[in-house]
Parts: sequence; C-alpha cells; structure tokens
Amino acid sequence: MNSLAASPAPVHRSSGLRPRKSPVLTIILWMLLAYFMLPLCWLAVNATKSNVDLFGTFGLAFAPSFALFDNIGQLFAFQGGIYLRWFANTILYAVVGAGGAALIAAMGGYALAKFDFHGRKAVLAIVLGATAVPGTALAVPTYMLFTQWGLINTELAVIIPALVSPFGLFLMLVYAQDAVPDSMIEAARIDGAGEARIFWTIALPLMAPGFVTVLLFQLVATWNNYFLPLIVLNQSDKFPLTVGLSLWNKLANAGGVNLAQPLYPLVITGSLLAVLPLLVAFVFLQKYWQSGIAAGGVKE
Repeated sequence: MNSLAASPAPVHRSSGLRPRKSPVLTIILWMLLAYFMLPLCWLAVNATKSNVDLFGTFGLAFAPSFALFDNIGQLFAFQGGIYLRWFANTILYAVVGAGGAALIAAMGGYALAKFDFHGRKAVLAIVLGATAVPGTALAVPTYMLFTQWGLINTELAVIIPALVSPFGLFLMLVYAQDAVPDSMIEAARIDGAGEARIFWTIALPLMAPGFVTVLLFQLVATWNNYFLPLIVLNQSDKFPLTVGLSLWNKLANAGGVNLAQPLYPLVITGSLLAVLPLLVAFVFLQKYWQSGIAAGGVKE
C-alpha cells in the first residue's frame, strides 16, 4: 500500500497541445505565397534569357541558353553605365533617408513616451493625423516648397521628405512605453547620467527591435519611392532605380517591337538586381526581430 501510494501518478498529455491544422487556412497561405513569389520567380527566370528567348519561351520556363551574365554586362555598359549611378543614388537615398527617419522616430517616440510637457497631447494628435495622409498627396506641395528653397534637382529633395515618418514615430512611441522601464531611467538619473546618455546607452538598445522595424519599413518605402523623385529630379544622373528603370521601360514601349526588344532584358535584369539589396537587408536584420519577439514573450 505504501509503495502504491508513493508511486507518482501517470502524466497524461493533453491533446489540446497538438497543433491544429486548418485546410482552408493552409490553402489561403499557399495562395498568398504564390501571389507574392510568382512575380519574383518570373523576374529571376527571365533575367537569364536572351532577347530572342525572352519573347519565344514560356515566362516561367528557362531557355536553352543562359544569358544572365551577358545581360548584366550589357546593363552595366548601357548609356555609359548609368545604371550603376542610379544604383548608387538609390543606396544614398535609402540609407540616409531610412536611417535618419528611424533615428528621428526613435528619439521622438522616446520623448513622447517618457516625458510630460505642455502640448504633448497636441503633438500626439498631429502625429496620428499625419499617419492618415498619403505621401502622394504631399508631393506637389513639397515640390512647390522646395522650388522656393532652391532644392529642386538635388539629393536633399529626395532625402528630406524620407526623414519624416509619422507611422514610425507612433510605432516607436508605443514600443518605448513598454520596452524602456521608468525605474531604469530613474536609476540612471540618480547615478548622474544625463538625458542624452540615458537615451543612447539605455533606451535605444532596449528599443532596438522597434528601431529595426521602422528602419526596414522606411528602407522599403524609400527604395521603392517613385512619384516624388520623378517630380523633383530632372537630371538622369540623379535618378533612383525606380525612375531610371521606368524611363527605360517607356523607351522600350515607345520604340516599337524591333527597337523595344533589346531594352526589355536590361529592364528585367536591372529590376532583379534592384530587389536583391532589400532581400539581403531583411535576412540580415531578421535576427533583431526574432530577439524582440523572444524578449516580449518572457514575463516575470
């Protein structure tokens, strides 16, 4: 009797812990995956085709000849290598614009979350209202303002608007409220740390996952920005990739079949190369998202 009483009770695993499968949800996810991946697959496949194979083979099938490296060579040599200049311009606009926007959003979000000052509610209302305004609606007023300032056809005409991210500011505000404990800030103040040092050494590292999120959002938005650079830039050597490739595509469509075909492989190959930096950025910065999710899942 004592041995039976001392024996541990059997542990029954709950069937509720097993993953639940939903065929409908699985089908929807596969459809979404196909919707997003098929254009990229089409781009990758057709970038390997020559001018003749591009129009003579099925879009998602490889051609007998592999012409990717020939297309890249022609792309870099076309019009004196203007594509490389467009690529460098895009990197400049995206890195400076996205990096500056993420930093400004982090500083503003931290200030709104941790400081109480006159006009704070008004600033919050303005930020929330600005998130509802599309960027294209501000393109023409921005053009008129930059015309008065003499910034038209300069790099600043593209970089300055990219520094403003109302959504990023609101996101960092929400993130800073929970990610940065008030007790840690008070302890740093008691130790004699200034507000700038507290932000750079304590708050910003704790806000890293939110910072990376805003950085990626702004990086994609600036990298794919088309309308604003189109109206504020009029010299081709200052174009980003979106405007430059669109110009080549228009030239191809306007030149007829015989004149248009040689440009299409360049547009397709240039578009494929333009996507690669964003993929690299997402892969490289993914670990910061994962660390933020893991940290948020631990409750004391």
